Amino acid sequence: MTASPLTAAGAATVTGPSGAATATTPASSPPPENPNGILGQNDFLKLMVAQLQAQNPLEPGNPNEFINELAQITQVEQVTDLANSNELSSAVGLIGHTITYNGASGAATGTVQSVQSNASGTTVTVASSPGGEGVAGVKLSAITEVQ
Repeated sequence: MTASPLTAAGAATVTGPSGAATATTPASSPPPENPNGILGQNDFLKLMVAQLQAQNPLEPGNPNEFINELAQITQVEQVTDLANSNELSSAVGLIGHTITYNGASGAATGTVQSVQSNASGTTVTVASSPGGEGVAGVKLSAITEVQ
């Protein structure tokens, strides 16, 4: 009986004396480095540098393609920044307004006290009563009504 190397699917095939595959066992694979599959500008630049290092110096790639790709990634980044800025401006406009939102225990109502913005998005802090303790981290997508 012989064992073959791992297949592309990550399983080892065991071959019996007759030459027929008799069993397969799944191989454990390491966790993915980027589970969400999101590539940023740094990832793009790393890929581009790797392409440049691996290309045949006697047959270089088209430099216009690289310039076009850089322009596209820059444009996407600018549009994303604009959308984030727009979201933050909208949230700041909610300060002092009474909102209804979907909270952990169902629909809740309160007054927006402050706005927070970080890499995961824009959230607001909502107080259920004037001067009361605020509920932080209410996502804008959870807001159902603004009064």
